[in-house]
Amino acid sequence: MTDSSGLEPEDRKIITLARSARARNGVPEGAAVRDETGRTYVAGTVALESLRLSALQTAVAMAVASGAKSLEAAAVVAETDTVADADRAAVRDLGGPGTPVLLAGPDGLLRATVTAG
Repeated sequence: MTDSSGLEPEDRKIITLARSARARNGVPEGAAVRDETGRTYVAGTVALESLRLSALQTAVAMAVASGAKSLEAAAVVAETDTVADADRAAVRDLGGPGTPVLLAGPDGLLRATVTAG
């Protein structure tokens, strides 16, 4: 695990928001993204019979639907040890390949930071 105490406050904030979405909705993943203006978008996994989106894909879609032009950072909270390629692609589509994606465990501790690239 990686120590989360060295994170910028805004990055800790999106991890906290993602963790809260996961817990509140009882879903496997929670995610949050921060756009170019500092606005945040928070989402959980969508698992309907006709629609399946990861939490991070949903958060990116919410940002796009709200008019975001770019992303500064993204965070996902899940049991996994990696960020799925499809999730990184969604972040890359809006934020570019250098956008950081923070992966934290359900306890909120940072496990990894990767780029969307």
